[in-house]
Amino acid sequence: MSVYTRVETEELAAFLGRYDLGELEDFRGISAGIENTNYYVTTSHQELVLTLFEQFEEEELPWFLELLDFLAGRGVPAPAPLADREGALLQRFKDRPAALVRRLHGASVDHPGVEHCRAIGAALGHLHTAGRDFPRERPNPRGPHWWRETSRRLEGKLSDEDRQLLDAELHFQSLFRFQDMPSGIVHADLFRDNALFEGTELTGIIDFYYACSDVLLYDVAITVNDWCSDGEGALDPERVEALLTAYGEQRPFSPIERGAWPVMLRAAALRFWLSRLNDLHFPRAGELTHTKDPDTFKRILQRRIREERALRRLWPGAKRA
Repeated sequence: MSVYTRVETEELAAFLGRYDLGELEDFRGISAGIENTNYYVTTSHQELVLTLFEQFEEEELPWFLELLDFLAGRGVPAPAPLADREGALLQRFKDRPAALVRRLHGASVDHPGVEHCRAIGAALGHLHTAGRDFPRERPNPRGPHWWRETSRRLEGKLSDEDRQLLDAELHFQSLFRFQDMPSGIVHADLFRDNALFEGTELTGIIDFYYACSDVLLYDVAITVNDWCSDGEGALDPERVEALLTAYGEQRPFSPIERGAWPVMLRAAALRFWLSRLNDLHFPRAGELTHTKDPDTFKRILQRRIREERALRRLWPGAKRA
C-alpha cells in the first residue's frame, strides 16, 4: 500500500463525481505496504480508501473486488468495495485501474498478544469457511513456479550462504505434493499490518490483493509465522496455541494437516524470504515506498528447519513434553 502515483485535489474531486459520496474533504497517501498506491479519502458522507493498481492487469481485478464484496456480505471484516452510479466496482483513474472501498477503523498491532492471535485465528477460520461458497478460483501467482523463477532471477545477487540455503529449501519443498489437502480461498498475506484492532477486538482485515485459491494450511502457516514469532524467528507456544485453537473452532483441522504442518511453515517462510529478496534487489520507484528486511524471514526459515520436532508439538492437542 505504498504511494507510487501522485493524485491532486482537483482530479480526485472529479473522480469522486462518479459516485454519490458528497464533497471531498480530505485525502492523504498511505505509506505502509509495497504493491499499490493507496489513499485515505474523506468526503462529506463517508471515509474511504482509494486504490490505484500498479501491477495488476485490468482483467484480473474484478475477481478481487467480487471476493471482497462476497466476504464482507458474509460477516468477514473485509473492506466492501463501492459501486459507482452505474453499478461498476472497477474504475479507471490516472491511467490506472482503480477502486474505492469502505475504510475500516482501528490500527495494526506491532506486538500481538495471545488475545490478538486468538482473534486473528478465529477470523481466518471464518474467512476460509465463508470462502468455500465463492464460485470463482484464482491460481496462486506466487506459488512454487514463482519461487523457482525468482530464485533464477536472483542468480549472482546472493551470498554463498544464502544461495545454499535457498537451493536446499527449494529442493526440500519439491519433494512434497499437497493435492489432498483442504484447499480454497486464502488471503495469502495476513500479516500484522493487514489487520486492524481496537484494543483486542479485530475490526478489519485488509489488502486482499494476494488472495487466491490454495492450500488452507499454507495460509495458516503464513499467519502464524508473522503473528507468533519473536525477533529471532522463534515461535511463542502460547500465541501459536491460541491462534490454532481459535481457527480450529471455525474449521477443524484434518489429520493430514497436522502431518504437513512443519513443511507448510517452511514453505510460508520461503515465499516471503524470496519476495523480500526480490524487492531488495529489484526495487520499484515510488514516492513513498518501503523495502522490508529479507533477513527476518531468512531467520524464520532457519528456525523452522532446525526445530521440526518442536513444531510438531506446537499443534492443538499435541503433548509438549
